[in-house]
Parts: sequence; C-alpha cells; structure tokens
Amino acid sequence: MDRREVAAVLAYIGRLDPRTVRTGTGDARDQIARWQDLLGNVAFATDHGWDVREAIRSHVLDSPYPILPVDVARRWRAHRRDRLDRHTDPTPATDPDDPAAWRAELLRSRIAVAAGMAAPATHRQITSGSQPRDVEECLREIGSCIPPAVRAELARYRPTRAAREATVAEGVPDALSVRCDWCHAPVSSPCRQRRASPDGAARANAARTTPHPSRVDLAAARRSRHRAA
Repeated sequence: MDRREVAAVLAYIGRLDPRTVRTGTGDARDQIARWQDLLGNVAFATDHGWDVREAIRSHVLDSPYPILPVDVARRWRAHRRDRLDRHTDPTPATDPDDPAAWRAELLRSRIAVAAGMAAPATHRQITSGSQPRDVEECLREIGSCIPPAVRAELARYRPTRAAREATVAEGVPDALSVRCDWCHAPVSSPCRQRRASPDGAARANAARTTPHPSRVDLAAARRSRHRAA
C-alpha cells in the first residue's frame, strides 16, 4: 500500500475504533509513516479473497486491544501462506530443456498467486469430475480396466484369482464370494487345509487349490436365492 492507501486504512480504523485517531497533524503524519513501514508490501484489496477492511473488522470484533500495523501484516502473511499451500504448480509452457526459463515461469506463477492476482491452481485429476468419455467407452468395450492380454499374463502370478475368474466365466457359482463354514476362510480368501496331529494339535494350515464342497454348496444356494428374488 502507498501513503494514500495507508491514510485511507487509518481513517477507516478511526471510524471503527476512535482510540486510534490522531488529531495533530504531526502525529497523523508520523502514524502514517509507521504504518507504511509494515504495510508497504501488503495489498489493499485483491481479486481473490483479500480485503484489508475485512481483516480490520475481524480484529476489532475479536480483540479488545487497538489494532496495530503488525496485526494487519500478520493476517496478510497468513493469507499468502494459505494460498500457496493450496497451490499446485502447473506445468510451465516453456521448453523444459531451458531450466532458467522453466524456473522463471514457475516463480511468476507463485508470485501471482501469493499477491492475489491469480487463483491457486489445484490438481485437475482431483477436481475435474468424471472420467473422460474415451476412458468410459474403452472400459465398456473390454469390460475391465485390465486388458485381456494383460490379464492372461497375470494369471500365472495369481492362480487363485485366475481360477475364480474362469469359474465365473463358465457360469459356475463363485465359491469365494461367501465365507467358508468349514475352515472359516473369509470372503475372497481361499479355503485352508488343516492337518492335526494324533494329540489334536494343528500341524499345518496350507491353502487349498479348490474350495471345500460345503462352501461351493453355500455359494450355489446363495446364487439361487438371488435369481429367485
């Protein structure tokens, strides 16, 4: 703010809090000089969320003490920090092989955001909304986000899932869609083959390649109920 803006700020403060009014010409001149020392880099108002009058009103309402120039300067610095914390540097349009121009464009963008001349830029992937149309059409075409060729390559690294998908493709009930009442395996987990020693203690708890028959029957019964409904 320049001297005229600082004088306007002090006049506004005087209307809200008469304790700050200086009646003498010399006192008023000194007060303007002191305030400008701290408010020289503070904007009077910006297009994006800052108005010094709002900061003054907030202080008068929240504090019983007369406002000082440092109170306004601190609010302005907090406002700048908040804007920069919400800002994500957009990719510069300059040549990335020119580091000096790249850094200069990033710096200009940050200065504009901090000064209130531009709004903070956020991640487009988070704020842009729904997926592009071409992605949705591709998913409908292949039926999954994993292409068939890639799924075939992954089958040998995850045999349980591959067997489950093959079972569902053949129209057989998915046994892993229900909890096993025999070995208590949770949904989506393979059944366990428990072996006991002669004294009754468990010796092994290996995963089965096929689910327990009772689990298959339970999945078939559940599928029948869903079809009847």
